Amino acid sequence: MELALGLANYALFMGVFIGIYAILALGLNIQWGYSGLFNAGIAGFFAVGAYTSAILTSPEAAGRIGGFELPTVVGWLGAMVAAALIAWPIGKVCLRFRSDYLAIASIGIAEIIRLVIKSEDVLTNGSKGINNIPRPFGDLPYVQSQMAYLAIVLVVLAVVYFAVERQYNAPWGRMMRAVRDNETAATAMGKDIAFRRLQAFIFGAALMGLGGALFAHFNRSITPEAIDPMVATFLVWIMLILGGSGNNRGAILGAAVVWIIWSVSEIATDRLPHEYAVQAKYIRVFLIGLMLQLVLRYRPEGILPEPLGGTRQPTRSGDQATPRQSR
Repeated sequence: MELALGLANYALFMGVFIGIYAILALGLNIQWGYSGLFNAGIAGFFAVGAYTSAILTSPEAAGRIGGFELPTVVGWLGAMVAAALIAWPIGKVCLRFRSDYLAIASIGIAEIIRLVIKSEDVLTNGSKGINNIPRPFGDLPYVQSQMAYLAIVLVVLAVVYFAVERQYNAPWGRMMRAVRDNETAATAMGKDIAFRRLQAFIFGAALMGLGGALFAHFNRSITPEAIDPMVATFLVWIMLILGGSGNNRGAILGAAVVWIIWSVSEIATDRLPHEYAVQAKYIRVFLIGLMLQLVLRYRPEGILPEPLGGTRQPTRSGDQATPRQSR
């Protein structure tokens, strides 16, 4: 009985994280799948959203700004606004670069944000982080609280998916894919390339901020250690590439597949003796890397490819596009 209850709790825990990472993957899909923008600084926008919502909703604490105790929904909206505001100047400067330079710049900016958060005691409480972040329905018993938060995350994911999918099928989405696939032709048709890319960058960053806020409220705390580029940036990239760049359902599927493997492998390694368990944790990274290599070898466009036939996909932003195979 206790084993079944423990497995059910872990399944709820895993479901919440799959939903949060699916939102992050959808945000990245707007930037990369729609627009060809190589953002390697997801962790930075994730952190901005998490800390913004924590500051707005947490109780008052001595020695730092915050304690506004606003409703959780206000914190989530504030997280999206803060991430979008941070993305605007970053996008104005960095989106002029080609994809490889954009990746380097975005990684650097994310690291700057992490270091500022770690050293800023007045705003973020430094390395101690922010605790006592309220969780919706957090007063319920543990299992019921987990179920309630999972339901909230799934509702938020459904709303985000509907909004992103609607934009994908709208003229805006078709225009963004045209900019991604052939910048010269889009410019000749009078499209403002820089402005449209900035739109996609800000839209995706806002969703990354929302994902960070959902993470902070689920854990009821946020510290700089949670802003690990391995799990807050590169794991999201693996999810999108494996699921299918340019396909919103593929982004969600990739988040589910990768996180299930990541979590199940952790359970398996934790059962080993301690002296082997520490070393065996590297197997998790190996399994994810092996899976990615197999997908790239046999399905280079992901498990669920972008639902377009005979389109063109650029290898890097601003470079000459190369034809994509017809489906």
